[in-house]
Amino acid sequence: MKFTDLGLPESLIRALEKSGYEEPTPVQQATIPVIQEGGDVMATSQTGTGKTAGFVLPMLERLAQTQDKNHKVRALIITPTRELAAQVHASIEKYGCYTELKSTVVFGGVNINPQKKILRQGVGILVATPGRLLDLHGQKAVDLRQVEYFVLDEADRMLDMGFIHDIRRVCDLIPKKRQTLMFSATFSPDIRSLAKAMLFKPEEVDMAPRNSTIDLVEQVVHPVDKKQKSDLLAYLIGSQQWQQVIVFSRTKHGANKLVKQLDKAGINAAAIHGNKSQGARTKALQQFKDGKLTALVATDIAARGIDIRSLGHVVNYDLPNVPEDYVHRIGRTGRAGSTGDAVSLVCADEIKQLRDIERLIRRDIPRLEIEGFEPEHQLPVGKTKAPDGRSSNQGSNSRGSSGRRGNNRSQGNDRSQGERADANGNQRSRPNRQRSRNRRRPARATA
Repeated sequence: MKFTDLGLPESLIRALEKSGYEEPTPVQQATIPVIQEGGDVMATSQTGTGKTAGFVLPMLERLAQTQDKNHKVRALIITPTRELAAQVHASIEKYGCYTELKSTVVFGGVNINPQKKILRQGVGILVATPGRLLDLHGQKAVDLRQVEYFVLDEADRMLDMGFIHDIRRVCDLIPKKRQTLMFSATFSPDIRSLAKAMLFKPEEVDMAPRNSTIDLVEQVVHPVDKKQKSDLLAYLIGSQQWQQVIVFSRTKHGANKLVKQLDKAGINAAAIHGNKSQGARTKALQQFKDGKLTALVATDIAARGIDIRSLGHVVNYDLPNVPEDYVHRIGRTGRAGSTGDAVSLVCADEIKQLRDIERLIRRDIPRLEIEGFEPEHQLPVGKTKAPDGRSSNQGSNSRGSSGRRGNNRSQGNDRSQGERADANGNQRSRPNRQRSRNRRRPARATA
């Protein structure tokens, strides 16, 4: 199928051709016709599959058909983070470059006055984070009474307990009669029920097994004691010569601490989280994209919206408390058909989180110990029980232990060096002699 088969106007087709896009992704094929017909949509699709264009393209088409001379906000898109808001707005500008539609993006962390000035001049499409949107409405800088299209991007995060009150306030400010679209990579059962209550007879689009992980991402767990995590991370980055890696920390303080530890190991790193100013976050992200940083250490919320093509490695320095976040995290790699590695450094304190993740994705993630970093407390290995009660042991033969590509790039060695299993079934890597001599001295990363 081509984009022309979806009946999109010539202006959008030209913009897509300019961007090098010819064929819609499966989620775009499924959602665009429904949105064109005016229906509500609740779409689940893995990260990196083109969800943004799935709602932006038909929305631009319908808005362009009836221009508003008063330039009222007719489309409102809410995202959980500043970075994702900026990314969505960039997509709107890219796809709408041949239309006369005006759009802008507003978020916190920057001066509110320039945003107020732009809004008072009038825009048809507004991308916003909820806190700044409510601030602007409270200052009478934005009128939401003409909203026709309401979009929640990364809806699972928007609707959890940290955001639901703001979302409900926003819903009270926009018309009851509207088209509502929710897009996300994951929907927990509770969030799914809550989302349905906000939509009118929604079309549910599930483009992949619920909460599944991308097939192109090679997943592995490295058991390690908590006190050795930073040394192991530095060792992996240096010995494998990783050029770009996103590292996930559970807390802001932990992210800052890890950056200092990596700097001491000679690895260029920066943190990105909610306590950082928008300028610092933008600078760190741009440096990472430009290859000036080897490691970008992020919290879950801040990482939403980071879209880097061909990112090879994602590391879970801390496992998330919410298992659905694991799916989002590893979705930062393996995008647009590329392969990638998702490495989790897991200590004994995180056994529950690991089991919850494996239960969610319905597979066991292979364990591989790195020689010189063997933990004092072993991680148990057992068959995962899927939600339907059946056993799932897919992980035992995943690429982390057998290798679909015939190697183990994420495991700190090449399989030709050999592996051995301990009494608990954990695989143990055998670095070569040079690595063995230096395994406790983290190698310096090359830029």
